[in-house]
Amino acid sequence: MKKLAIALAVIFATQNIYAQADSTTKPLPAPPPKLNLTNRANDHFLLQFGFDGWANRPDSVRTTGFGKHFNFYFMLDKPFKNSPNYSVAYGVGIGSSNIYFNNTYVDLKSTSARLPFRPFVTGTDSANFDKFKLTTIFVEVPVELRWVSNPAQPDKGFKAAIGVKVGQILKAYTKGKNLENKNGNSVYGNKYIEKEQERKFINGTRIAFTARFGIGNFTLHGAYQINNFLKNNAGGEFRPYSIGLSIGGL
Repeated sequence: MKKLAIALAVIFATQNIYAQADSTTKPLPAPPPKLNLTNRANDHFLLQFGFDGWANRPDSVRTTGFGKHFNFYFMLDKPFKNSPNYSVAYGVGIGSSNIYFNNTYVDLKSTSARLPFRPFVTGTDSANFDKFKLTTIFVEVPVELRWVSNPAQPDKGFKAAIGVKVGQILKAYTKGKNLENKNGNSVYGNKYIEKEQERKFINGTRIAFTARFGIGNFTLHGAYQINNFLKNNAGGEFRPYSIGLSIGGL
């Protein structure tokens, strides 16, 4: 019995020595450093410009040239705690659109039930403006689901976002320059400008799907309005769309 007790004591002491050696030579790995995303720059300010068009436009509505938009938004970015590559952003801003027309007058002041797209003067004395556009301005609330390849420095990696924006109309107006007769001669001089402001035909609310992707502070963006540009029974089923460049900052 005495020999057995001595043997067990030796084995126990040996195991204790090895356990102490392991604990000193193999410390537990340190936890990975926590990302500090408090003040990261991730498109808190967005400036957008590019091309505008109308999908489902009938041939009778003759648009021309390079329709364009200019938007700017202030946004808050909230990263996911357990998935810092992802975040949700929301904000507010202003969106504007300019659509140009060829030999077509958009009569916002018309008393008819439907918005007319017609020559400025019809018949034998037909006349049209050399340049004519329809401008709409909306206050908008955009929401985006964002992904970035570099959560700590989103302005130095690939990024992508999908979302939706809801807008409320502020202003709609037309602007015509240089009224010309059927022979192409100026009626009142080439400095003549006519403006008409009215929004009774335009849908007061617009809802559009959005998408962006790019690298750093520069992304390509697109938007497609899912509700009609005009009010019900005010004209055709137009669907405005946009393609352009976004510049992010802050």
